[in-house]
Amino acid sequence: MYDPTVARLTYRALLGRRRALILGALPLLLIAISLAVRALSGADDQTAADVLGGFALATMVPIIGVIAGTGAIGPEIDDGSVVYLLSKPIKRPTIIYTKLIVAVAVTMVFSAVPTLIAGFVLNGNGQQVAVAYTVAALVASIAYAALFLLLGTVSRHAVVFGLVYALVWEALFGSLVPGARTLSVQQWSLAVAQKVSGGDLVTSDVSLTTATVLLASVTVLATWYAGQKLRSLTLAGEE
Repeated sequence: MYDPTVARLTYRALLGRRRALILGALPLLLIAISLAVRALSGADDQTAADVLGGFALATMVPIIGVIAGTGAIGPEIDDGSVVYLLSKPIKRPTIIYTKLIVAVAVTMVFSAVPTLIAGFVLNGNGQQVAVAYTVAALVASIAYAALFLLLGTVSRHAVVFGLVYALVWEALFGSLVPGARTLSVQQWSLAVAQKVSGGDLVTSDVSLTTATVLLASVTVLATWYAGQKLRSLTLAGEE
């Protein structure tokens, strides 16, 4: 279910000069903010949780997920170069699984690693805040990559829809409408982080059991449906 050639092409597409600059901008901003906050206010557990929860998990992780998830396949469908892959003797679900693995890996590296660094800068991992939010970023990376890979497969406006979900639904409605939080990858990942931290600094509106089931279900269903949609794409010679 993994093809090295597809993976190499996907990595090359995602880590090209322009996209790599975009992927690296938010992590650098997070670390810069963390350095400034630490210099101004010192080590404070609550401040660390606020920065990591309000910027890293709520903004940086989903945006990087949008870039990596949609960028793993969307541009190839838009410019027609996906025909090259579809013409090869590679099962189409294998293409999706491979691209998902690459998208997850890229999202994790550009979101979880800087989250961990920022957490240690802010408070030296006091009350396990840095580790808890890093685990949340890792878990969220999987779900976001699957969701946005699916969007890249079904829509030419995947980036727009992805940003609407990440910034409007999760960041805006998720903070204002209690019921919306149940359908939020951010809240699901926070439930895992709450278990890791074991304290009151990290909280979620979703129970750990519910969060685990929803994270797994969304990831599996999004990946499966993306594979089905790719199956439905036909080459001119196949018709």
